[in-house]
Amino acid sequence: MAGNCGWRVAVKSAVSAKREVVRPLDPRTLHTSQHRQYQNHQNLRALECSSPPQDHHDPDHPDLDHPDGAFEIVGDIDLPTRIPGNIVDGSNGDIAVDHYHLYLEDLELMEFIGINTYRFSISWARILPKGKFGNVNIAGIKHYDKLINALVEKGIQPFVTLTHYDLPQELEDIYGGWLSPQIQKDFAYYASICFKYYGDRVKYWVTLNEPNVVAVRGYRSGIYPPARCSASFGNCTSGDSESEPFIAAHNMILSHAAAVDVYRTKYQGKQNGSIGIVMNAVWYEPISNSAQDRLAAQRAQSFFLNWFLDPIIFGNYPKEMKDILGSLLPDFHNDSFGKLKNGLDFIGINHYTSFYAKDCLHSTCEQGGPGVSMTEGYFLRTAIKNNVPIGESTAVDWLNVYPEGMEKMVTYLKHRYNNTPMYITENGFGVINAPNSSIENFLNDDKRVEYMKSYLDALVSAIRYLTQVCFVP
Repeated sequence: MAGNCGWRVAVKSAVSAKREVVRPLDPRTLHTSQHRQYQNHQNLRALECSSPPQDHHDPDHPDLDHPDGAFEIVGDIDLPTRIPGNIVDGSNGDIAVDHYHLYLEDLELMEFIGINTYRFSISWARILPKGKFGNVNIAGIKHYDKLINALVEKGIQPFVTLTHYDLPQELEDIYGGWLSPQIQKDFAYYASICFKYYGDRVKYWVTLNEPNVVAVRGYRSGIYPPARCSASFGNCTSGDSESEPFIAAHNMILSHAAAVDVYRTKYQGKQNGSIGIVMNAVWYEPISNSAQDRLAAQRAQSFFLNWFLDPIIFGNYPKEMKDILGSLLPDFHNDSFGKLKNGLDFIGINHYTSFYAKDCLHSTCEQGGPGVSMTEGYFLRTAIKNNVPIGESTAVDWLNVYPEGMEKMVTYLKHRYNNTPMYITENGFGVINAPNSSIENFLNDDKRVEYMKSYLDALVSAIRYLTQVCFVP
């Protein structure tokens, strides 16, 4: 095994059937995403792999990790989900699984299962309900303090995300959220508060969860908050799908850099932790062996994943993006370069599935397909080749089983980013949510077991070639 990677297999633990009503925050204080379509299926997440922790784990006896996102698990008011028509069945996340009240019971279950790492997110709006325009919410500080203390007492390592699709609604209303450079300082201020209060016990920090998804779905297709897009891309009341994804992404990249700079200059030396970012990572296979389709697969990676990682690690956007987009990409000023280059200690990877990429730069593609436009990279994303899916279908329409993609993804990142330590922070299998099923039916879960085993086997193959990656596993 590479480095000091410790295996951690993440499973969604059972949660008490007891449900209590969460005391809601002001509806205007939480701006976050709708539940993803795969929210109710079991997740697999990964952790630790770099050299800082000097513990060695036996791969034959995997450790267990349990992950969550603040809104998905804790519950509370989410303004966009309360707008009629935004959620198909009219549901919302006011209670979710009510981790806010039931966290002690949840931790008992984690301890019973043997989980030793818990990845969760802090709600920015719970700490600073009005962003930097109001006071720190001491009740919010105390809630996470109690949670972290309880984790440490049980020997469970906290792995903390600073924002998982959410930010205070006030920042969206006053200056447009991620569309304004102002958010860079405000995010660094929020991050500093978290480092100050929790950094003595939290040794793994994630700045942003899937900023590439936020940029694409929040500002291009508009299916996630703040629901901004052009008419040709989606059904939004305002937005510009050609330019806003790149503006929002630029500010997220610089916000990450600002938070990392604060951590490294003020806290890391005495707290001895590490900090990184979590990206949604889809593997792309060329749909044919042609040079054009192979280049299309490379563009697909650059226009979704490398879009963020290249600036954070190398200090600039990928060449493929600069060649096609030109002035649509914002510039990094000289004062940003020093903070950006090597601006993380690890890469978190949320990997579920893979697709084919077909060239649309030198070939004709039907307009309107995913990836076809200039701002998406001139490639067609599809899961079908010669009427055959890339892998076994699941209950989630975008998720096909393709374990080879896991090995290829981490190997690709190893070579592109100089073997930067990686944690597999999300992975999972889509099943139909059947609330009336018996516990026996839930436990008879062979398909999910097969999926998880095949993806873990693929990860082991990558690790054999000295890739610094661990499945949180």
